[in-house]
Amino acid sequence: MKVSHLFTKTLKNAPADEVAKNAQLLIRAGYVYKEMAGVYAYLPLGLKVLENIKQIVREEMNGINSNELVMTSLQRKDVWEKTTRWSDEVVDIWFKTKLKDETELGLGWSHEEPIVEMMKNYVHSYRDLPVSLYQFQTKLRNELRAKSGIMRGREFVMKDMYSFHATKEDLDAYYDQAAEAYKRVYERLGIGDDTYMTFASGGAFTKFSHEFQTICEAGEDVIYLHRGKNIAINEEVIDDAVAELGINRDELEQVKTAEVGNIFNFGTQKTDEMDLYYTDKEGKQHSLYIGSYGIGVTRVMGVIAEKMSDEKGLVWPEAIAPYKVYLVSIGKVSDEAEVLYEKLQTAGLTVLYDDRDERPGAKFADADLMGLPHRVTISERLIQDGKVEYTSRASGETTVLTLDELLAKIA
Repeated sequence: MKVSHLFTKTLKNAPADEVAKNAQLLIRAGYVYKEMAGVYAYLPLGLKVLENIKQIVREEMNGINSNELVMTSLQRKDVWEKTTRWSDEVVDIWFKTKLKDETELGLGWSHEEPIVEMMKNYVHSYRDLPVSLYQFQTKLRNELRAKSGIMRGREFVMKDMYSFHATKEDLDAYYDQAAEAYKRVYERLGIGDDTYMTFASGGAFTKFSHEFQTICEAGEDVIYLHRGKNIAINEEVIDDAVAELGINRDELEQVKTAEVGNIFNFGTQKTDEMDLYYTDKEGKQHSLYIGSYGIGVTRVMGVIAEKMSDEKGLVWPEAIAPYKVYLVSIGKVSDEAEVLYEKLQTAGLTVLYDDRDERPGAKFADADLMGLPHRVTISERLIQDGKVEYTSRASGETTVLTLDELLAKIA
C-alpha cells in the first residue's frame, strides 16, 4: 500500500479530551477515530491490527476444535429473565431498546444466555457432545467509566467461546486445553512474558475462576505474584487464595495489571437455570457442564499500545503490525523506489510505501509514530552504492545493507 492511497492522517497532538496514552497514540498515528468516550472507530491501519490479533486467536481456538460462528447483537428479554440477569439490579451495564410494537430487547453485552438457549435446538443426546463454539462480536456495555481509551470501552470487540460437556471431567479437561491455548495466544501477541493466569473470584457456583492479567501501569487491576511458583492472585480474592494455596503472603509481589482474558467454569449452573439437558445411553436426562472463555480483542490492542511504545510513538510486535515494512524514498528516486517496493512484496513482505512529496524528517517521524517493525530508506546516495538504509523500530539501530542482506534479515 502506498501512503498516498491510504486513508489515514497523522496528528502532532492528540485531542485535548483524550487522557489515555493508548488512545492518544492510536489517534495520532491514524489507527482509530474517537466517536465519544469509550467508543472508537477503527480506521484501515487499526482494522489491520485487529484482524491480525483475531487471526492469532482464531488459529488457537480452531486448534482446540472450537467452531466459529456469529450470534446476534439484539437479544430477547425472556432469555435473560431465566437467569435474573435482565434485571438492572443484577446487571447494571445493559443497553436496552424496543421494537416498534414495544417488545423490549437487549443489545448484547455478553452471550452466555443466548447461546445456551440456542443449544436447545442442537444438543439432545450424549452423541451431540462435546461442543465448543466461539465468535468475534462487538459488545455494548453501558460502563460508568470509560477513561482508559480502547482498554475499557462502551463498544468493543471480544472473542467469546462456550463449551458444552456431558461430564465435569470432560469440562475440566477442556478448560485446561483452553488455558494452554490462551497462553499461546499471548505469547504470539508478544505479551506472554508479562501475562499471568490469575486466580479470581468465581462467583456463587465455583470458588475461583481464572483471568489473564498483563502487567501494565495503565491497568485497573492489582494482582499479587509469586514469580518462583508462577502463581498470580487477583487482589479481590487474595485472602481466600493464599489460604487455599498454602503460600506466604509476604512472598507475593504487588503489581498493576490489565485483564486481557478470562476463563470461567459454570458447572451446571446455566443448564439448571435454563433447562438445557441431554439424554445418556440409558435414556436418562442430565445437566450439561458449561465453560465460558473470553478475550478482549480491542483491549489487547490497547494494552500492547500502552506497553510497546516510546516517546516517538507505537512499536508494534511483528505478528500484529498492519505492515511489516515502512519504505521511505528520499529525493528523485521514484522509479527505483517502485522497483524496491515490488521486490519487497515479492519476497512476501507487507509494505507501506511513503511515496509522498514530503520532507524526509516528516516521513521518518510518521514511520516512528505508526510503529511498523522495519523501516527501509532509499535515496540517491544509497542507490549509487547499491544499498539501502535499514532501521529497526524496536531498537532504533540503523545499518546500511544490500538488498540481499536486507531480505536475509527481515524476510
